[in-house]
Amino acid sequence: MLTKIVLIRHGQTAWNVEGRFQGQSDTELMPEGVEQAKILAANFPLPKIDAIYCSDLSRTRCTAQPIADRFNLPLHPVKELREMSFGLWEGVLFDDINKRWPNAMQKFFDNPQSVAIPEGENFQQVQDRAMRAIKRVIKENAGGSVAVIAHGAVNRAILAYAVHIPFEYVWAVGQSNTAYNILSYDDEYKKFYVQTINNTSHLIIK
Repeated sequence: MLTKIVLIRHGQTAWNVEGRFQGQSDTELMPEGVEQAKILAANFPLPKIDAIYCSDLSRTRCTAQPIADRFNLPLHPVKELREMSFGLWEGVLFDDINKRWPNAMQKFFDNPQSVAIPEGENFQQVQDRAMRAIKRVIKENAGGSVAVIAHGAVNRAILAYAVHIPFEYVWAVGQSNTAYNILSYDDEYKKFYVQTINNTSHLIIK
């Protein structure tokens, strides 16, 4: 039995544009992000889904709502799908992080497990909680198709689990705003198959 998951990153926010880690700060979509979400809903990669899940943060809920409206489905917010906590880095410009914590951000992108973000999470912690949520979603929708709207680091952690990518390579997996990834979970063989990663074709055909 195959369960299909369309895993989506939220639309664009001001902090995305400015170069700030958002983490669990509850930022809103900017107008461009709202438009991206509407375009994705209008050009959704599956003709039908059975349920829609998102993190409990505003930027994923607002990205998910047009999809929920299209398929006439309720949103299911899940706290475990929140973005990685970036601790004291949240809301700080990347340039300022480099000044306050020299070389730490580059090390984080080169090998995230080698850096302890002050008061933040690491990828293993993020993956553990995100996969608890994903496994629950699969159990609740076995054999169906679902949409899951989450965040850049969370999506990377889920994809890393699905295809056994070590965390040192996790930033090589692109996750653009409103990009979707399509995964199928095979209950018989207890494994994931990944069909699409970081697809933004809906933004090209707008």
